[in-house]
Amino acid sequence: MKTALTIAGSDSGGGAGIQADLKTFAAHGVYGTCAITAVTAQNTLGVEAVENLSVELIVAQVNAVADDIGVDAVKTGMLATPEIVERVAKLLPSLPTSHIVVDPVMVAKSGARLLAEEAIDAVRRMLLPHATVVTPNAMEAEVLAKIEIDSLGSAREAAQRIYDLGPGTVVIKGGHIPTVDAVDLVYDGHEYLELSGPRLPSRQTHGTGCTFAAAVAANLALGLPTPDAISGAKHYVAQAIRHGLPFGSGHGPLGHFWKR
Repeated sequence: MKTALTIAGSDSGGGAGIQADLKTFAAHGVYGTCAITAVTAQNTLGVEAVENLSVELIVAQVNAVADDIGVDAVKTGMLATPEIVERVAKLLPSLPTSHIVVDPVMVAKSGARLLAEEAIDAVRRMLLPHATVVTPNAMEAEVLAKIEIDSLGSAREAAQRIYDLGPGTVVIKGGHIPTVDAVDLVYDGHEYLELSGPRLPSRQTHGTGCTFAAAVAANLALGLPTPDAISGAKHYVAQAIRHGLPFGSGHGPLGHFWKR
């Protein structure tokens, strides 16, 4: 069985972060392991409190998994401080895999910044060069590329700018791009690919970004080529939204085990 390691924050509501990642890995038949970077008090309505773990404990978790269980793919999520970003970035080349998916968690659904500018700069300079795939939403892509995204044309410009920071493939998720369908823009430095799907009228969307990146990582661990890993992840997330669970008073969780 293949393995995947997620380095991210927890979600006490279970719909996002580590919990969503592990569910996604399991749904793909991949054994999931984790290194928790932050503990959050969170539910479908929002985040109520956050406490970051020490850099030393994060590194110890990663090494404990890598030294014993093994790693076929890595997915990073919430890395809240420049110090955490820097240490995780330095760890990645030592891990026994070349499949690294970076979900640059830095902007909340409300549009509020979750990371200080120093941490965002560390993501640009230190983390993205290690990424096989980076999966920002449009708001995060605006922050990384330093341009406004209001169309597929400007998304293409942003994808080029982000690609120039070093990742192998850029996926700008289309949920916040003003198009009729939800169009994810994929750029590998050679060509653009538009993955289109209908916008789904559902409130059960908590953790879609985490789930998408984790699905890409799981597919890479299973040996799929990068384009197939990305398109497969888009299909998986769409079905998980369709089978979303009606929990909570806000944005409910996805139905990660819809195949069952």
